[in-house]
Amino acid sequence: MSKVIVITGAGVGLGRALARRFASKGDQIVLLGRTLSKVEAAAAEIGAAAMAVRCDVGNPDSVREAFAAIAERHAKIDILINNAAIFEPFLLQNATDAQIFNAITTNLAGPMFTIRAAIPAMGDGSHIFNITSESVGMDFPHLSVYQASKAGVERLSKSMDTELEAQGIRVTNVRAGQMYEEGKVWEANPEDQMAFAKAAMERGLNLRERPTSQFDSVVDAFCALVDLPADLHADAISLHGRKPQ
Repeated sequence: MSKVIVITGAGVGLGRALARRFASKGDQIVLLGRTLSKVEAAAAEIGAAAMAVRCDVGNPDSVREAFAAIAERHAKIDILINNAAIFEPFLLQNATDAQIFNAITTNLAGPMFTIRAAIPAMGDGSHIFNITSESVGMDFPHLSVYQASKAGVERLSKSMDTELEAQGIRVTNVRAGQMYEEGKVWEANPEDQMAFAKAAMERGLNLRERPTSQFDSVVDAFCALVDLPADLHADAISLHGRKPQ
């Protein structure tokens, strides 16, 4: 049966890969993104099954406007995937106010805003996925704010799973590792990239040698989670790359 699936951060990367796959399975997709041109391009590629909506998840008014637009086309939301995030390595002592606020509002407040907006359109059988990061459980340098925001989302996932159980809404936290997509470029200050890589190496974490998963492989896992039987639930799952034997 066709589902209505809302994906944040859907203009690039994992969000776009998820949108493509679910649309190919016959689902109706709503692509949310801060840059309208990116989600419009992704939606145009998918076709009539896709709807592109501008949404800055860290801005509650933008979220309200986006979900009002969704309601005009879809009476119910079956799946919400909170994928949008800002990944920017920096030392807290050197961080600007904007760097801290942007990370916290997008990565942590963002899922709160979208879940709050989506709940009225969800019901028995609906499912919320919050994507966090393997870095929460690792000693990565220069990622204190990012890790804190993602750790907060993991706690949010646990709380919402309990709060929404009576409404028949499942909540799954997906802790994900490094992923690779042909042509994808990390948009970050080159100096910050180098400082991050150097500090990671000093802690024994060689970013170039760490196993990386393909977006399509992660999408396969999501498809399995979305299709879980009604009497089965995965409240948390950890996905990370491995080197094929």
